[in-house]
Amino acid sequence: MDQDAFAAVAEGFTRLSEGKATLPPIVRIDIPENRGEVDIKTAYIHGLDRFAIKVASGFLDNPGLGLPFGSGMMILMSARTGFLEAILLDNGYLTDLRTGIAGGIAAQYLARQHIATVGVIGSGMQARYQVRALRLVRDFQRVMVHGRTPEHVRQYVQEMEKELDLEVLVSNRPEEVVKQSDVVVTATPTREPYLRAEWLHPGLHITCVGADAEHKQELNADAFGRADRIVCDRKSQCFRLGELHHALDAGVISEEDEIVELGELTSGRSFGRQNDEEITICDLTGLGVQDTAIALLTYERALGKGLGITIDV
Repeated sequence: MDQDAFAAVAEGFTRLSEGKATLPPIVRIDIPENRGEVDIKTAYIHGLDRFAIKVASGFLDNPGLGLPFGSGMMILMSARTGFLEAILLDNGYLTDLRTGIAGGIAAQYLARQHIATVGVIGSGMQARYQVRALRLVRDFQRVMVHGRTPEHVRQYVQEMEKELDLEVLVSNRPEEVVKQSDVVVTATPTREPYLRAEWLHPGLHITCVGADAEHKQELNADAFGRADRIVCDRKSQCFRLGELHHALDAGVISEEDEIVELGELTSGRSFGRQNDEEITICDLTGLGVQDTAIALLTYERALGKGLGITIDV
């Protein structure tokens, strides 16, 4: 996670906003008997020699089997011939990385310049990557975390205090996290919304990354009615499966409302936070342009370091 990776992902958002990327719909395979899902995302950024097809999975029971919750890989294809050029067996790392970076980009435009406390609801991988990315765009003194599994929360506190050299506090209530934080990240796969509109306060920014399927929801829909500025990665996708999907169904927002896509911010075509009193929310569902951008950067770095195994066919 560095400035080059930030720039690559931001450029992907910009190119999409400018109409210079092809973004097909997500393919999702639900496997309810094992509480799992597999998502396939891709995008072609016009003019580039390669594009990525990403396969990512998430199975809720995996930790009980001694396995990570998520896994995945990225397949790099030639945009000239359609032939396979590389397989990046990253086990979901690049997805975690590019998702964290998207949250960092959102905070770069939407969080107040001076913040003290970052609140995190969830204690999994995105609870880590979102804070790491945020650290590249804002200074802060402490993190406040809430999670459902005490053991996971303890591990989170130990890891993040050591890595970031700052105070990490544990809260037993999501309400406390929201009310006492300047920036809040929601990163859980819950199907029951928990974050209430009355908890929002002037100057707050919220980045939502958990609702990447129609049945998932972290924010009560009326929270969007309190927001002064609403941003998302892709309106058409968020209206179908993100937090905005639920706000739309509840009649809190409409498709005609002023909702800005992240690429409009990175391209300079629109603006983010205008003052320290605004309440801002960003809904992130994950786009194929992020996968292609991070996969190409990874491939170039790997080649430059002489990494990888060449397979002759």
